[in-house]
Amino acid sequence: MFRKVHLRLAALCAGITFFILAIMSCGYLYISEKSLKSSSFTAFQNEMKEIADSLTASSVLTWDQLSKIESQGTYFFQILDNGAPLLFNQKPSSEQKVLFETAWNYYHKHFEIFSLEPAPFSCTEFDFSSRGLGSSDYYGCAIAANRNGGNLEIMILMPLTALQQQIHTQRLLFALLTALAAAALFLFSWYFTKRLLRPLEENQKRQTQFIAAASHELRTPLAVILSCASASRYGNEEERAHFLDSIQSEGTRMSGLIEDMLLLTNMKSHSWTIEKRRTELDTLLLETFEAFEPVAAEKSIRLFIDLPDRSLPACSCDPERIRQVLSILIHNGISYTPSHGQIRLSLTFDGKAYRIQVTDNGIGIPDAEKAHIFNRFYRADQARSQKGHFGLGLSIASEIIKAHQGKILVGDTPGGGSTFTIVL
Repeated sequence: MFRKVHLRLAALCAGITFFILAIMSCGYLYISEKSLKSSSFTAFQNEMKEIADSLTASSVLTWDQLSKIESQGTYFFQILDNGAPLLFNQKPSSEQKVLFETAWNYYHKHFEIFSLEPAPFSCTEFDFSSRGLGSSDYYGCAIAANRNGGNLEIMILMPLTALQQQIHTQRLLFALLTALAAAALFLFSWYFTKRLLRPLEENQKRQTQFIAAASHELRTPLAVILSCASASRYGNEEERAHFLDSIQSEGTRMSGLIEDMLLLTNMKSHSWTIEKRRTELDTLLLETFEAFEPVAAEKSIRLFIDLPDRSLPACSCDPERIRQVLSILIHNGISYTPSHGQIRLSLTFDGKAYRIQVTDNGIGIPDAEKAHIFNRFYRADQARSQKGHFGLGLSIASEIIKAHQGKILVGDTPGGGSTFTIVL
């Protein structure tokens, strides 16, 4: 599922960005080509004015003069002396004849023919298509002058092959750059959307693992309840009482598991709140110590507490939630510490943060497992069926501390065991 979403999202992001880029590129090309054509036509106009001045300044047009002008650029000349073609270089081809006929027709159709005075002169530049299409492929210049009592008309044509080639090259370059940009955008979108979807994919995996682990944890007590209920039908009173005790015990375990699961769900959905108030943490630790001291004594575990000698400023926190975290850590310590071991609670304050530590000298936590102990339902395999824990306690503790904008850390106790540190 995520693979398809990844591909579609990457294509969507790249497509939208490419669409915007393509529009901007086309807009830039349009402006650039328009400016290029305008500059080219302006340059042609300036050249034609110089040529017209040169031609009309002389009283006699010579073959050398016309050839010299024609050799300056790619120009085609046609000179009409009183309407008759004047050959100055070589006989024009049939294609050139058609071309000049088209140019003269275009000129007479679109531009006014001035009535000439004794010494009139006109020079008109234009662009046109020899094929009758909208796109121009020639620049034309019609020069009309009255020379020696006669009418002299000159048509100068310049093909736009170089300009069109320049525009074509520019379009190809932009197409190549746009294609490269599209490929780069897709690669970036692929990488970016992959990173974007990674937390969602990991969250789905965690949810799947959570459901699988919850099903596993619920299946065991449920199987015990069903088997005890079935066996109680055929047992005597004493056996039935034993089966009922087992059913009640497993039902209590299931109830605790469901409460923990609901609590974690509410934490993740942010549907629960913490009620912060000024709390004396040393008093809170002392009360928790007194509550768990008998429990530890039952397992022949000694419970110690270290509090600062001087009074500490009150901490803004939810005392019931912090008490819950301490209960989880102490209960875990009691469960994983052998008889005649010890657990120590301590509190320090460095002027900026409070540090609460729960230290035991139990079996400890391997380094490879430290990164996973705050995951839901995570427990060492060797302890899964022995301690009666569901593996949700540390997840709940972690979420409570995160809600306080604090940190919970785990490390090794010198000599063996684990040390949990809460930073508020």
